[in-house]
Amino acid sequence: MTKSELVEAIADRAGLNKAQAKDALEAFIASVSHSLKAGQEVRLVGFGSFVPVKRPAGAARNPRTGETVARPASRTCKFKAGEALKNSLNA
Repeated sequence: MTKSELVEAIADRAGLNKAQAKDALEAFIASVSHSLKAGQEVRLVGFGSFVPVKRPAGAARNPRTGETVARPASRTCKFKAGEALKNSLNA
């Protein structure tokens, strides 16, 4: 599903027009991004959690050349699916 398809689905299910649905989705993305950048976990009960993670520096390999290169430390996030989401996928 692409972002535009998600906007359309949100508009249909929530009874909003596409502009309102797009604004709501962008506000959600901005809020989650801001919280993760601040180092805070975002929990959506029944859906899952977005967790900020620090990746240490290390060595990586260029798959094209096989050359080893240094990978700098970075921050990323992981998503942990909630029980309700897992159950709905397996029902």
